[in-house]
Amino acid sequence: MSAAADDCSRGPIEPADPLMRTYTEIEVSYLLAELAERGRKFGLLWPAATTDSVVDGRVLVRFGNAPASTVLNLLTLLRDHDKSSEDDDPCDS
Repeated sequence: MSAAADDCSRGPIEPADPLMRTYTEIEVSYLLAELAERGRKFGLLWPAATTDSVVDGRVLVRFGNAPASTVLNLLTLLRDHDKSSEDDDPCDS
């Protein structure tokens, strides 16, 4: 199975995924900056998006108190779009 096929078959990260407990507030802040940069060309603007607090070991993001997994899922979509645009070979699903 190719790496592209793996990218197409993975599902979104759930807020309760144990991976989410490994992200620090600083790391999520960097992810928010990347999301702002990548999302700008699609009109995805959250000028006040910041980390909010840590609840039960998970960092929350202030744009409606979304869990950090939302940021990761949005970034995955944008990265996949950029990658498919470069490769000009979108997923078939």
